[in-house]
Amino acid sequence: MKKLFFLLIFSWILTPVAAQTAAIKKWAETELLHKTPMEQAHAGICIYEPATGKYWYQYQDDKYFTPASNMKIFSLYAGMKLLGDSLPAARYYENDTALFVKGMADPSFLHPDYTYQPLLQLLQQTNKKIYLVPAMNANQRYGAGWSWSDFADDYQPELNEWPMYGNVVRIRHHLDSNSICPPLYDLDITADDTLSESIVTRDERHNFFYLKYNPKDKSVLEAEVPFIAGSVQELRQRLEDTLHKRIGLAVNPPAARFNVLHSIPADSLYTPMMQRSDNFFAEQTLMMVASALWDTISSTRVMEYVLSQELKALPHPPTWEDGSGLSRYNLFTPRDFVTVLSLLKAQYPQDRLWHIFPTGGKGTLRNYYQQQFVHAKTGTLTGVVALSGYLVTKKNKSLVFSVLVNNHHETASSVRKAIERLLTMIWREY
Repeated sequence: MKKLFFLLIFSWILTPVAAQTAAIKKWAETELLHKTPMEQAHAGICIYEPATGKYWYQYQDDKYFTPASNMKIFSLYAGMKLLGDSLPAARYYENDTALFVKGMADPSFLHPDYTYQPLLQLLQQTNKKIYLVPAMNANQRYGAGWSWSDFADDYQPELNEWPMYGNVVRIRHHLDSNSICPPLYDLDITADDTLSESIVTRDERHNFFYLKYNPKDKSVLEAEVPFIAGSVQELRQRLEDTLHKRIGLAVNPPAARFNVLHSIPADSLYTPMMQRSDNFFAEQTLMMVASALWDTISSTRVMEYVLSQELKALPHPPTWEDGSGLSRYNLFTPRDFVTVLSLLKAQYPQDRLWHIFPTGGKGTLRNYYQQQFVHAKTGTLTGVVALSGYLVTKKNKSLVFSVLVNNHHETASSVRKAIERLLTMIWREY
């Protein structure tokens, strides 16, 4: 009799979750998985309630997918766990006659989004001779698996130990007025009245920039094009051009304790990194972590460290190749994303996460989820759509979810709308 009583109680407890799972399974099949644009795609879905430890729905959540910009969730976790409240701008040491400075991969230096520039102030205000100390940088200028043909696209700036201006030139054209910043580089301008739109590009192997425009076009053109970061000598040249000071190169720096100069609050970088899906910020975040922890900048070492030390709880060993998600070598499961998102939710205040993550009507979700019940990171590559984050239902149940879609042959927006329909049903009903 006792055994029967406990079985009845146990089945009664499970009934709501079972009903939810059955309902969500039906919605997923009718509204998402077996309907255009998803019927020929590969998909994985994981929906989890941390408060109860129950999975509301699982569909191929143990399969590996290319997650695109959902990788920034892992970069965010690494930064929040290992960088502290503010970003490391540089290591520096002063003696009676000289200031020695070594970059720590901070992408905010001379970036137009940030007016607070403590490193610039230090360099401008000193009367001492400035020496640039080369950093040990094991990274390449691009991440593993990045597309070489995107070298002139604004979403793929080169990576280095001392970024300046976001590692892009900013070109502005209007009528007879043209400008390029930094002015260190030349801009070749050509008028062509056969063009339907202006073209801004760069030579593949040199910092030669080109603007072609139609003189009949009266609109304002503003474009960003990555420059070649180059060697430490080219970095020194950019610093000299900016500071209007001679910069020495310290091949053998003093064997002294270098201080760390911090710059902007970390969240002021993480928020645009997530909301506008800034690839450069995500990659440099991993490089800053490496610079803060070790002598050598190595994103690979950071990724290995985070997986082996901070994220040992991941259910499926992933392949983690870059910080931004530009690489198609990344392979993660939906359950991996639900795990790291659950850890973020357990370790950091909800208000902070809600501020950092995109939500309906804002950032990369500006055309979706207008009720703002979702706080999540998007991901997009050709044939790839991803969305992972948090969902708060009408009955105030907090869920963690991940939807990864690969090999679709439709528009990304149509796939996003299909995912939105499923998540809206869950929000409305529960």
